[in-house]
Amino acid sequence: MELLLAIFLAVLTVFVAMAFYYEHPKAEIPHGFSQRRKLYILHYVMNFGFGLAKFLEKVGITSEVHFLRFVMDGIPPLKDKYLLIKDLRFEKVKVRIYQPNIATTGQRRGILYFHGGVGQFGSIRAYERTCRYFARKSNSVVVSVGYRLAPEHPYPTQFEDCVTATIHFMRTAQDYGVDPSRIIICGDSSGGTLTAAVAQALVNRRDLPKLRAQILIYPFLQSVNFDLPSYQQNKGIPILLKERTLALGLKYLNMDLSITGALLKHCHIPEDLQLKYQKWVNPDYIAHEFKNRGYKPSTTYPFSEEIYTQIKPLLDSVFSPLLAEDSVIARLPEAFILTCEFDVLRDDGLLYKKRLEDHGIKVTWCHLQEGFHGTLFLALCGSMIAFRSGNKGLERIVNFLRLM
Repeated sequence: MELLLAIFLAVLTVFVAMAFYYEHPKAEIPHGFSQRRKLYILHYVMNFGFGLAKFLEKVGITSEVHFLRFVMDGIPPLKDKYLLIKDLRFEKVKVRIYQPNIATTGQRRGILYFHGGVGQFGSIRAYERTCRYFARKSNSVVVSVGYRLAPEHPYPTQFEDCVTATIHFMRTAQDYGVDPSRIIICGDSSGGTLTAAVAQALVNRRDLPKLRAQILIYPFLQSVNFDLPSYQQNKGIPILLKERTLALGLKYLNMDLSITGALLKHCHIPEDLQLKYQKWVNPDYIAHEFKNRGYKPSTTYPFSEEIYTQIKPLLDSVFSPLLAEDSVIARLPEAFILTCEFDVLRDDGLLYKKRLEDHGIKVTWCHLQEGFHGTLFLALCGSMIAFRSGNKGLERIVNFLRLM
């Protein structure tokens, strides 16, 4: 027995050592963050997970992406007596529908939820608690969209699946007791990217009802400038470190990670496009209050035609919705945008908010002063890993939904 225990501990030690060898970025959490120690612990646990995933792939046990998907799926919650839950397909797209059991006098609002995970992780199961929460708290019919994942299904399959599911639901909404004029699309992180892109894709559709609203939860929205104030200030703050953001995005598009340095130096945008994009992606449009933590203007580096040729998909409005033309932005539905102070993607949300408001689109903005990327997802995964800011964000979203 003692020999088995010793072997187990030795193997575990090797796993831990290898995990930290492959994945050991340092956290840089400001002293003003009230739950600083808890976030440090979360950071090191995540580092262990990423490192272990790489190690398991290296020794041929399982692929990195499959291990991380398994971990993210977690343990599903118990049966919910307040909801009727069904697994269906909208054409070829897997969905799970959550319908409240309580009686209602009229048709409900409908919510399509696009999960995060950079197009490679996440699932209906991983976001089970999120979708149940919104269905119960807002008395809505929620459709969780199980779009297909990369790399097995390359980009832009994820966007195409979300468009397909949205159109199908808009056409059949009444079959689920939903008012077709009260359909809202919602997503977090890369799911927020998908939400913005789907809303843009539908603005010219005259054969469909108009979306009632879009909810973007700390979304990724642009690939022009990775040196905005939020990228500088929060580059080492869990859970979405700056370099991890770029690495995951490039893997999603099946691009060579060797171009990361060029993206960080802004070598990828030709001068004519720089002039165009400066109207929309510009640190001058970020309020001074968001530059107090040591922001410095970017250094300019020479343009590389070779890099630009490789990264053109990054600048497509499906991947970078902030770069959509004014004619599209002007026709978008009302929006709710949630940003977090300690998130590299904070300024993407701020800049999109400005673009929408400049075109007369109503925006409800929720900014979490102690929020970080992923804080809402963690709030629903159990009290041990929940952070106070996440609960505040969830309440604000529910309050917005109740007005729709």
